[in-house]
Amino acid sequence: MFDVFLYPVSAVLWFWHLIFSSLLGPGGTAWVLAVVFLVFTIRALLVRPALSQLRAAKRTQKLAPQIQKIREKHRGDRGRMAREIQKLHADNGSSPLGGCLSALLQIPAFLSLFWVLRGFAPGAESNYVFDRAGVDSFLNADLFGAKLGNWISQPAADLIAFGTDRAHMVAVGVPLMILAGLATFLSMRMSLRRQDTTTSPQLASVSKAMMYLAPIGMLVSGAFFPVPIGVLLYFLAGNLWTFVQQHVLTNLVDGEEHPQETKWR
Repeated sequence: MFDVFLYPVSAVLWFWHLIFSSLLGPGGTAWVLAVVFLVFTIRALLVRPALSQLRAAKRTQKLAPQIQKIREKHRGDRGRMAREIQKLHADNGSSPLGGCLSALLQIPAFLSLFWVLRGFAPGAESNYVFDRAGVDSFLNADLFGAKLGNWISQPAADLIAFGTDRAHMVAVGVPLMILAGLATFLSMRMSLRRQDTTTSPQLASVSKAMMYLAPIGMLVSGAFFPVPIGVLLYFLAGNLWTFVQQHVLTNLVDGEEHPQETKWR
């Protein structure tokens, strides 16, 4: 089902690896840069849906006080409440699902990025556009002694068989997890600061809890689950992009509303 996404994603990874291996020679650096630029390429293609999502959220935020009044007025009649809220959105050219639909468009791309990297498995004859030589090249690539296709919790004997060890995997994997978790935390904190907590205190509480749980989940998954170093690179690159993108796009959306007052913070 996802092949329609996985083949193009693997082709982009192949392209960037071809570019960087031509410039830097075959090895870990070329693969690291190929993974990072794969993430950047896919995320750049998704900037427009992300911008639409922010604009939809901004429009909905403006309607929050009126929506709250409707909820209080028709608390005992959920059908009437839903119709009035729907009419309010229609009159103002907004949609309660506008931001959600934009976000859903990004899910196939993110899953494809993850599964292509997970597809570089020992013994695999191919990985979509990559042949056996391409798979072996990825598995033999390393970042400061940590193999991109191996993970921290892998048995020590397996790590030795691939030419690395636990110490190198921990020394590289833990900083990647910490940096990825920090970028996630900062992105979610920025989003929470812009969230209207008066109309939905429950949602604000959940968002605040997730701001701490998501980075912890990053550390736990990287330390105890089969998450290769290459996938940790994907998480780090993606989360850093999200942090920078959120800052840039939110200022852009604010500037559209108050161009004379916009300040790049």
